[in-house]
Amino acid sequence: MTSSIPYDASRSALYTPERRDTVFVAGRSHTPVEWAVEAARLTYYRADESATELARLAAALAAAGFGAPTLFADGATFAFGCLHGGDGSALVAFRGTQPDEIRHLATNLQAQQTDWNESGGRVHAGFAKAARSVLPQIGAWLGGPAREHARLILAGHSLGAALATLAATVLRPALLVTLGSPRVGDSDFVAALAKHHVLRVVDGCDIVTQLPPALSFYAHAGAVNYIRCVDGVCVEEPSPAEIDADRLEGRARYATEHAWRSGSVLLRELADHAPINYVRAFFD
Repeated sequence: MTSSIPYDASRSALYTPERRDTVFVAGRSHTPVEWAVEAARLTYYRADESATELARLAAALAAAGFGAPTLFADGATFAFGCLHGGDGSALVAFRGTQPDEIRHLATNLQAQQTDWNESGGRVHAGFAKAARSVLPQIGAWLGGPAREHARLILAGHSLGAALATLAATVLRPALLVTLGSPRVGDSDFVAALAKHHVLRVVDGCDIVTQLPPALSFYAHAGAVNYIRCVDGVCVEEPSPAEIDADRLEGRARYATEHAWRSGSVLLRELADHAPINYVRAFFD
């Protein structure tokens, strides 16, 4: 599928994704994957800081048929939940790293592993602490106001993808969608997610998806769904050789088409991490 949303190499797309309005279109039928992908981006709206931004988030979700969001927050960790007015799906999306939030950076740096007794295995200590801080709130919502939900969908981008992955082992969603996710835990942790429906999306050269290094006892959860640099199309499980060749061409194109422009991110490895460059692969 060729997207009508252009690739965005700007620093604004990467560092302030909340400035861009929703891609949901009122009256259009959106798929559950589209719900999850755009919700992962909408978490960056500062709904926890401003009534205006909360109203903006609610309006964006309403365009896709969802009711008003319930916010979950603790320290630097933020997520929201909402119910679809049509099929009764419950959607919970987790916010990723905000560059201006020092507590997020501290969470990312706590890369030593700790036991994840919730399902087994060992996981990134910073991610574990952040996930545990909001899981009780989400559980209370799912067991209370959202107790009649028909199915649960979890989503997140970057740090938010890591938190959604951890939450999936506790909440057992029908669908987990992660965008630009770092590795979260070891192979024993990943094995606990083997029976879950996981859509793990990697955009081209996105450096965050390559961290922490696999040789540091970390593994990815879910097969790769790869957004090609050359045409922005998402393909299922391409071979490592296909990915390497696409990234090589993608870097070369980026250097000639984007890197030199004013306001652009210097490296494709960072620009590909921008949430809108994930979203564009799922919306025509």
